[in-house]
Amino acid sequence: MSAPQDVPISDEPIRIGQFLKLADLAEDGVHARELLEAGLVTVNGDVEHRRGAQLRRGDVVAVDGTEARPA
Repeated sequence: MSAPQDVPISDEPIRIGQFLKLADLAEDGVHARELLEAGLVTVNGDVEHRRGAQLRRGDVVAVDGTEARPA
């Protein structure tokens, strides 16, 4: 697996639903919710189901083998 893509964020923390859209890991908010509910999103290696989960710079988010992190 390649290194995570760094995605610039302006405010920290950022909600995971917002970040998934910003990082192009989800098409929209509905898609982000579906990914989370299906258990397809991990944060730092742990499955995340909460749409309002807060991310900080350096957290690694993965969806279907694609990794991104807030920077």
